Amino acid sequence: MKSILAAMLSVSGLELTDAEKHLLEKANPMGITLFKRNVQDKRQVKALIKSIKEVIGREDILIAVDQEGGRVCRFSPPEWPHYVSQYSLGSLNGKMGEEITRLHGSLIAADLRELGVNWNYAPVLDVAYPDTTPALGNRIFSTNEKKVAARGKILLDVYQASGICPCVKHLPGHGRAVVDPHLNLPILPQSLKELEKDFYPFHAVGRDAPAGMTAHIVISAVDDKPVTQSKKAIEEIIRGRIGFHGFLLSDAIDMKALGGSLAERTKTSLEAGCDAVCYCFGIEDELKEVIKAARPLTDEAMERFARIHEIVVQKPAKFDRKKAYCRYAELAEKTQNLTTDYDAVEVLHKMRGQKCK
Repeated sequence: MKSILAAMLSVSGLELTDAEKHLLEKANPMGITLFKRNVQDKRQVKALIKSIKEVIGREDILIAVDQEGGRVCRFSPPEWPHYVSQYSLGSLNGKMGEEITRLHGSLIAADLRELGVNWNYAPVLDVAYPDTTPALGNRIFSTNEKKVAARGKILLDVYQASGICPCVKHLPGHGRAVVDPHLNLPILPQSLKELEKDFYPFHAVGRDAPAGMTAHIVISAVDDKPVTQSKKAIEEIIRGRIGFHGFLLSDAIDMKALGGSLAERTKTSLEAGCDAVCYCFGIEDELKEVIKAARPLTDEAMERFARIHEIVVQKPAKFDRKKAYCRYAELAEKTQNLTTDYDAVEVLHKMRGQKCK
């Protein structure tokens, strides 16, 4: 059996180029992440995924996407329904909040399954603070770590039962970052005792997730390196204090929070303890660099990968998507902070008009 490259790669456009076909066939990556640049409509996305699967030729290839809700949705109206942010999900309390969160996960999972996507970079289990970077903003359920854990657990269970591998982020907790890791490296000066609130959702429910993504942050109490590249932080906090035993993927190694070349970022992340790296820009020369620097999945990583495969081959029970979306839209309109969802009210009314009459 050909070894699997420890990388989630990406491609440049709406269809594979000849160069990408050659690179992917030779590299045999664990999976491909899709972005807005890869999405036009359902027919095109299905054709692209079919092409990726044919080129790589593995039955267990992972096709991933960021479909959190709110502003982080790669599949969006008018081709797909609108989904509110995790913050809006968290703004409804009690049974109503639980119901909308469950519907949110079930509907997104159904959309992904229809396309052939089997991995979602969600839920976000970070805890919000008054000065949390806008890069996270309304992507977080709550300032209350117990609510974050409870809502995150609902999405984890729903995605897995629906045959979608969830990937919790950002281990071990990104909420205190006040700068955007896409642009700069956040440094957390707090003690480990203070950071227990941030660790809580990951320890309480995220530890049992099949996959998780690292945070590009420095935890000064442990190391002066970003967690993604820190063997000490991964062993002592993520695998130790939190007890996470799933597949550990780096956050995007393209981000400016990390220094050095892509090859160096790839090697240091894998050496630190990430099971694989995530590369997002889909640029041919950079793909070559990451592929050359990455190693095959280790035996331990392959065991974690096998658990993911068990999830994505499941056939979920059917449900009434139209009825579910109408109820979801009804509940979404009751959230207290819906305006943070970028004109979500208008979109929801439009979608309800199309689907619920």
